[in-house]
Amino acid sequence: MLCPKCGHEQPDGNSVCQWCGVIFARIHPAPPELPLPEYSPESDSTEAVATLPALLKERLLQVDPDESRLLVAGRALVYLVLLVWGFRLMTSSIDSNYVGESILHLINLPFHEAGHLFFSPFGRFLQVLGGTLGQWLAPLAVLCAFVVKGNPFGGTVGLWWLGESFLDIAPYMNDARAGQLMLLGGVTGSEVEDYHDWEVLLTKLGWMRHDHLIAKATFMIGVVFMLLALAWGGYLLLRQYKNSGRQQASR
Repeated sequence: MLCPKCGHEQPDGNSVCQWCGVIFARIHPAPPELPLPEYSPESDSTEAVATLPALLKERLLQVDPDESRLLVAGRALVYLVLLVWGFRLMTSSIDSNYVGESILHLINLPFHEAGHLFFSPFGRFLQVLGGTLGQWLAPLAVLCAFVVKGNPFGGTVGLWWLGESFLDIAPYMNDARAGQLMLLGGVTGSEVEDYHDWEVLLTKLGWMRHDHLIAKATFMIGVVFMLLALAWGGYLLLRQYKNSGRQQASR
């Protein structure tokens, strides 16, 4: 056997080292070293995939148990407005341009024009498309900001706005060939060449004959987003109401 202190060889069964005099019973043997698990990039990716649904669930469905009924009532009022207004917008026709004549169109318009400016360094096509992208990116940013900040109900409002913005752009797409909508400069697309965004875009893509189909698809995407927002918001409100009821009962 080897002395655990000095390392010299000595007969088995000795209780004291013949060289350094240490008593073996007083020395605690070091625990055996366990082999480290081998690193595998696949294990990291598997763990990330496993935790992603839980993280999304926490971010999208979390409810503060300390929220008062007054706050829940305020959110319920907002939800009711979005529900009634959203129903009116979703059931309107593209040809009526009801969405484009609502006050929300005036809210979307600055982001539309800012999109043209922001994407202007990236060429003519993206500059024109940037108007539509601008009014879609603004509510998407609101949605993401609220979710990151831990306010999923605010995220539902952002998603509702994103859906409304899809509805808002559909009549513009639908008008690409006709050019009858009054544009920001006080003229129609048929009066000024190379001025109507979706006339320019669909002409460059060679999709002008599909303008009505593209408009309908965009409108339906907007409807889906708004319905998802209302379902999401309704679920959160129900949970918040139940939590606030338990909070009141515990006092």
